[in-house]
Amino acid sequence: MEANIAYYCLHKLHRWPHEFLNLERRERAFIIAAVQLKLENDKKEAAKAKAGRR
Repeated sequence: MEANIAYYCLHKLHRWPHEFLNLERRERAFIIAAVQLKLENDKKEAAKAKAGRR
């Protein structure tokens, strides 16, 4: 899971994976939660957009 978040950080946040992995545990947990919320919201928005196109 952390590898996926590190990948997201690299491609979306333009931060190196080691920057994420070197964060304190609580900071990593916050980033993980924030990215998960972002991905869930993106998924919902994509579903709404797809439903609107029909």
